[in-house]
Amino acid sequence: MALYAQKSLGQNFLKSKWVIDLMVEAGKIDSHDIIVEAGPGKGILTEGLLACTRQVIAIEKDPRLILFNQLKFKNEIAAGALKLIEGDVMEFDPASEELQAGGYKVIANIPYYLTGHFLRYFLSHQTPPSRMVLLLQREVVDRIMARDGKESMLSIAVKVFGTPKYIEKVPREMFSPKPRVDSAVLLIENITKDSFKHIDANHFFAVLRAGFAQKRKKLLNNLSAIAPKESVTEIFKKLSLSENVRAEELPVSKWKQLAQVL
Repeated sequence: MALYAQKSLGQNFLKSKWVIDLMVEAGKIDSHDIIVEAGPGKGILTEGLLACTRQVIAIEKDPRLILFNQLKFKNEIAAGALKLIEGDVMEFDPASEELQAGGYKVIANIPYYLTGHFLRYFLSHQTPPSRMVLLLQREVVDRIMARDGKESMLSIAVKVFGTPKYIEKVPREMFSPKPRVDSAVLLIENITKDSFKHIDANHFFAVLRAGFAQKRKKLLNNLSAIAPKESVTEIFKKLSLSENVRAEELPVSKWKQLAQVL
């Protein structure tokens, strides 16, 4: 069956077994695991996952690829090793498949445009995975890791839930059609919502958005939009923060302290 990537869905089909092996190793996948795969495409990653895990739940939006994978994996589907769901992964509820918090892993090659929403959805979900291994745009992985020494809203939003780790660069030649940029494998482990035991998540992200509202401005001035400047100045003194510090210079630990006292 000839299948062409649909640009509207951000499809770039992975074609490298080397990358599959990288992702399986990073996921520490074994025969007891249940894996949620977003967008299985032509099933190359699905095939690698099925070889070493208990069950794969694959969510695919493209009806052409549903049919393709139903034919390709009819034996695995019949045996219950693969569950293929047609739909939008952003509407997938792990609890609907009787998955427990920390009781499954997310392994996926996701469209670049979906990255931010995808990360926030699964990391903040009531039923989050134990770890995630994602194939993302390399520049986005660099931003999450703050490899230039500068934090971003995205990097803090990931780090408040888990520990990100850069695994490996993946050249654009590993995909069909070839995207314009390189990708990279990102691992997020130690996923937990413990940060929000004493901080309301909505409040934390409101503070974070305010802090990054105007990146060229000092953090003190940005936060003065949500609290009196005098109060923010006093808080900075208590937390030993310079009045000249910018949002990109603060680690996640300081953001948590700010959210608690603001």
